[in-house]
Amino acid sequence: MTSTPHTQSEISLSIAAVERETGIAKDTLRVWEKRYGFPQPLRDASDDRRYPFDQVQRLKRIRRLLDAGYRPGKIVHLDDVALDDFLDSVNYLSKTDVMPASSVQLLEPMLQLIETHRDAELRETMQLQLMRTGLAGFVHDIAAPLTTAVGEAWAQGRFEIFEEHLYTEVVTNVLRRNLEAVRRTDSDARPKVLLTTVPQELHGLGLLMVESLLTLEGCTCISLGTQTPLSDIVRAAAACDADVVALSYTNVHSAAVVHRSLSDLRQALPGQTWIWVGGSCASLYQKPLQGITALNDLGGVSALVASWRSAQ
Repeated sequence: MTSTPHTQSEISLSIAAVERETGIAKDTLRVWEKRYGFPQPLRDASDDRRYPFDQVQRLKRIRRLLDAGYRPGKIVHLDDVALDDFLDSVNYLSKTDVMPASSVQLLEPMLQLIETHRDAELRETMQLQLMRTGLAGFVHDIAAPLTTAVGEAWAQGRFEIFEEHLYTEVVTNVLRRNLEAVRRTDSDARPKVLLTTVPQELHGLGLLMVESLLTLEGCTCISLGTQTPLSDIVRAAAACDADVVALSYTNVHSAAVVHRSLSDLRQALPGQTWIWVGGSCASLYQKPLQGITALNDLGGVSALVASWRSAQ
């Protein structure tokens, strides 16, 4: 008995598989389906969503543009031709934004290790760099710019999703292992910072970098990982006696959703609990909310901590 191979046009994926393939959360896919009319999944015999191959490929293009700073409302409804035009402009701008020669010399070998899937060598290279520079130097000079470079390489089509995931796993493991070596055992060190993301925000690497820098500043850090409901953030902040709630946002949400979630959180938390936000979400910095501090550069972490301490 022989099986007939499926063509790409016949391939369809479950919503969980699409989330893994694109990095776009399942709830976000459902919201876009209702709000923008895309994606348009089929239904199987169990009435579960199935996403055709061509729609998954378009979602990957959309994810690249989200990472480049575009908002969902501007791009989700576009066809492939229009999306490719936007991607061409992103690629052009990336090429004109020239990285310093010293950074290229440092980061390009690691990008090549990612591209050739040599994760053990990448891990060893990162660990050696961390030993040379210390944890703070590694975050500022290696992890942060390399994460940006990996995102740009993915947006330009140089990397596949799995290669981006490979990088994320390696750098996460390196950071966590070395973070534990410097973490204080004194749980009363202040400020006590609760770190997480809201639902549909899948990316936690930026938070881990911030946690590393905060720990070096003598803070007590409590990480909840990603996608914590607002009500649970409020309960966790109270249970852990947190002085600060730190959140990371990407461009996966509209500006209205971001501001509404932050406004709701601000109202639900006690006035003395500070809120720090950061990430690639442009609306965080275009329209600041009262009672919330936006951090658009990791270099500002030390000043944030000093500001909190001076206010006590």
